[in-house]
Amino acid sequence: MSTSVALDRFAPIALDTLVAEAALLTRVDRKYTVPRSALGDILSSLPQGMQVLEIDGERAFSYESVYFDTPDLLSFRMAAQPRRRRFKLRTRAYLDTCTAYLEMKTRGARATTVKERISYDPAHTRRLTAEGREYAALAFEGIGVPRGRAEDLEPVLTTRYRRATLLQPDGVGRATIDVGLEWEQNPRRRMLLPELAIVETKSATRASELDRTLWRWGFRPATVSKYATGLAAMNPELPRNRWSRVLRDAFDPAIPPTDTDRAEEPTCPVAA
Repeated sequence: MSTSVALDRFAPIALDTLVAEAALLTRVDRKYTVPRSALGDILSSLPQGMQVLEIDGERAFSYESVYFDTPDLLSFRMAAQPRRRRFKLRTRAYLDTCTAYLEMKTRGARATTVKERISYDPAHTRRLTAEGREYAALAFEGIGVPRGRAEDLEPVLTTRYRRATLLQPDGVGRATIDVGLEWEQNPRRRMLLPELAIVETKSATRASELDRTLWRWGFRPATVSKYATGLAAMNPELPRNRWSRVLRDAFDPAIPPTDTDRAEEPTCPVAA
């Protein structure tokens, strides 16, 4: 069964309702790498109580994220080691609605992920404004990074994908399904993984119905990060032991990095 047909089984949920019921900015994340060929059958085995985000009749949406790091890749190296207190800074553009946010993700107590964000001009998602650097500097103070390092931040990697979002019926939380995965590293160096899906469950504590379904199908949580794993896949000279298994297995069929221009640009305006 195709992914789109499987998603059609579920009742729609509006964005405002989804946010109200499952905001979960502090949560436990579990990520899975799943072949797209298996995704439809997995979704078709989920209970009917699952709901899917729907906006104007659409159930999958285009995202673009630009990740910022220092010249010595402080964010990447904190993840590679890994450090208990680490950060990930990115702009996220919702290309279908031309809205954007600047997001800071840090690691909280008991391996929880804390995500904070502010609205951001979609025309400036590929650079940090003065407000963006101040936002990063304040966050750095909270995790023990000198605030002056915010001045060193620069765009390092861009990711694009199509995402469907599910609200789970057991009240545990939500889940996202990302396909059409693409990485771009300046200047215009791209890597594609068209046959892979990244499924992420987001819950406050206990495992969800989707987690248990994936376990029954033989999938277990994977150590994978679109930023850090993608950067390591595109740059073999970087530390990669933390992601060696997923790089060897899930990322093996990637269309390798090539220096090429994009066939088309994002639909939202981009500042020069």
